Amino acid sequence: MDSIRADLESRLRRDWREPGLRVGRIEPIAEGHSGFTYWVDINRAGGERRYVLRLSPPGTRPAGAADVARQGRIMAALNARGLPVPAIPAVSEEPVIDGRPFVLMAAVAGDRIEAAGPRERPLEIAASVVEVLTRLHEVPVAETGIGDEEAMPLEGEMVRWAMLMGRAAPDLTGRATELGGLLAEGRPEPHEPTLVHGDYHLGNLLFRGHEVAAVLDWEIAQIGQPLLDLGCLCVMVARKRFGGGTAPGGSIDVEIGDFVRLYGADEEEMRWYLALSLYKYAAILGYNLMLHRKGRRPDPMYESEAMALTIGGMIDDGIEMLTNAGGF
Repeated sequence: MDSIRADLESRLRRDWREPGLRVGRIEPIAEGHSGFTYWVDINRAGGERRYVLRLSPPGTRPAGAADVARQGRIMAALNARGLPVPAIPAVSEEPVIDGRPFVLMAAVAGDRIEAAGPRERPLEIAASVVEVLTRLHEVPVAETGIGDEEAMPLEGEMVRWAMLMGRAAPDLTGRATELGGLLAEGRPEPHEPTLVHGDYHLGNLLFRGHEVAAVLDWEIAQIGQPLLDLGCLCVMVARKRFGGGTAPGGSIDVEIGDFVRLYGADEEEMRWYLALSLYKYAAILGYNLMLHRKGRRPDPMYESEAMALTIGGMIDDGIEMLTNAGGF
């Protein structure tokens, strides 16, 4: 922490032209699973203010989910358009804070879904979440902060998660090959690419009342197919479908069909995107469970037997989604 504090203080004094600036308390953020992210109190001329600091993992190349400067560019672009995304007062792709790139975000006042969900009306939360998602997808690609990147085709999206599934805990992903084959057979025609958050679910949002106050965690954002985000949202609130398991990301008492109708998506097409999202999160959770078992990334969330039920339930549900006609 001393190295982080000294480097951040030096950098901000220079960039903000405030020689008297002082970095106070730095505290790891316990909520969520966001890696090297910290609360930071900074004393400026106008008084003390709270920020959020995110660093790339030590010893890693700043690429993909570790490219925090890229995340900063996206958030800065969206904040400038009035979207509920943290402001970015400082960012650098150079290894200037403890030998790592960084992004500094303004702290946003808001509640996590665990607090907002029981207090607010579920359909009002759902309407706000979908309204913000629609606005994100309406941002011109050139104004997203990553407009120079190539769009990810659905084939590439499927390969990405198939590769991760191949590294997941094999005792829990036995039917994943079957689901992958069904997805390949039924791939829909693509839409015009948009900005895609990539992990758009209730656990990555903050709320004021029933309204979305901030969209967080832009690690796997890309230019791609917009219905991928709607699929993520639907999957991560459907914990009741997973045989007593748990679906990290929070839940409210709405149905998948409510989100689909609020967004205005075609229900038949969404069955495929839901199945892909089930496959995707089964791969992510299965891979993280493998890391936990091997002691490479311990996480108490993966101790529960319910996690195994969730992973297997997601795969089974995806197969059901593509082999039986009907609703959600």
